Amino acid sequence: MPGVTPFLWFDGRLAGAVAFYSSVFDDFALESSSPGADDDLMSATFVVQGQRLMAFNGGPHFRFTPAISLFVSCADQAEVDFYWTALSAGGEEGRCGWLTDQFGLSWQVIPDALGRLLGAPDRERASRVTAAMMAMSKIDVGALEAAYGSD
Repeated sequence: MPGVTPFLWFDGRLAGAVAFYSSVFDDFALESSSPGADDDLMSATFVVQGQRLMAFNGGPHFRFTPAISLFVSCADQAEVDFYWTALSAGGEEGRCGWLTDQFGLSWQVIPDALGRLLGAPDRERASRVTAAMMAMSKIDVGALEAAYGSD
């Protein structure tokens, strides 16, 4: 079946990345892999939470940038906390729910509440949510809801 699949270029350590992602996501499946030199993989195709990704151990020619990120939808603060802690380990925390993992790949760890609050018809309240989010690193659902205010 034809389709579009994100293709990720790793600068070494693809086997480590596959092992790491499989430890973070319960819904992870390795579809295929090709061996490379030095006990690493040359390529791998895997599925993370229903999203198929292809990866290649291509060397230092290209690097990941935040211009492309993987978006993790979280049902609640507990999921945000889990994925934020796991994915940022050995990487770098960013702003507004963005982080870079230990392999240089950018992720957005975003609670469903953010979209709901930002898309609310009351634009003044939504603007307060935007301002609160802009001051955050890891997204805090309680703080977003407080910024939105009660009816």
